[in-house]
Amino acid sequence: MAGKDYKLDLLRKVPLFQGLSKRDLELVERLTDEIDVPEGKVLIKQGTSGHEFFIVVEGTLRVERDGQVIRKLGPGDFAGEIALIDGGQRTATVIADTPARLLVVGHREFFSLLGQYPDIQIQVLQALARRVRVSEPTGLH
Repeated sequence: MAGKDYKLDLLRKVPLFQGLSKRDLELVERLTDEIDVPEGKVLIKQGTSGHEFFIVVEGTLRVERDGQVIRKLGPGDFAGEIALIDGGQRTATVIADTPARLLVVGHREFFSLLGQYPDIQIQVLQALARRVRVSEPTGLH
């Protein structure tokens, strides 16, 4: 790893954390772990319970539902929030399409993050609403 502020520099690049002060970024830094995953690594498996939230720093993730690709995620995107929010099963499988660098936030840390930062909570909920809208294009929204 590079210098002391390496992870802070990664966090600054994530749109979810834009607008946070250095102090707030340092608090977020304590809630996240950084991991590197190889191409083909299954991060989330549809139908299983969820215990973490992933934020893409580098690389591309593929999201599949019932074996069909439904979207690609790149730097700044995130996955895993649905099962954490509702306590249900994972709604899709997420696989590293390329080698990727991710930030991982555990269940307890995820709710701490949302509770401490209403702007982040709003962004996560807006992304969740967009995903619901895309996955269920008909019906009342």
